[in-house]
Amino acid sequence: MIILQNLANTNAGELSSTIGFLTAMITPALLISASGTLVLTTSTRLGRVIDRARELEGRLNELILTKDKSDIPLYSRRIEVVFELLDKVTTRSRMLQKALFVFYCSLVMFVLTSLTIGVVGLLNHYAWIPIPIGLIGMLFVFYGSIMMMQESRLATATTNAEMDITWQIANEIAPKEIVEKYSYNDLGKHRVRNKIHETLSGKKRR
Repeated sequence: MIILQNLANTNAGELSSTIGFLTAMITPALLISASGTLVLTTSTRLGRVIDRARELEGRLNELILTKDKSDIPLYSRRIEVVFELLDKVTTRSRMLQKALFVFYCSLVMFVLTSLTIGVVGLLNHYAWIPIPIGLIGMLFVFYGSIMMMQESRLATATTNAEMDITWQIANEIAPKEIVEKYSYNDLGKHRVRNKIHETLSGKKRR
């Protein structure tokens, strides 16, 4: 009976250590999945930015090759804005390429962490090795996330610049009676319409 109890205790201990070992190996898989998602998202954004750069290049060529430039409202302003957008899009593409490389580095580090956990579990030596490797992978994710935050701010600035020139063209082309009804401040919010403002001013004077 004593021998059977010892065998049962031994098997339970081995099973517990095996489960803990497998759990430790599976844990980096969550970080691997997160890094893979970041890689996929960054690749998608990079593809869209490249398509956007090609579109802007085509628009710039059309503006430059146009013969009757005087017939195009705000021609000089359009050229200036397209150059500005190209500059921002080029910067965004470079930032996304760097972020993509950093996320791939984090992916490699997390896979290496899982492998080192397996090797350490077999050798029962140098149990501290997976820790710094995993920390380096997390630092890569942190750095890449900061670059993505900067890229998203630049994307917002690009959108705002394009909306500004669109609004300027609309003000130039649309009839004055329509333009006078709608106006925006620097924050992009509606100002009080002129007629309402005049009505309120008249009441105050009375």
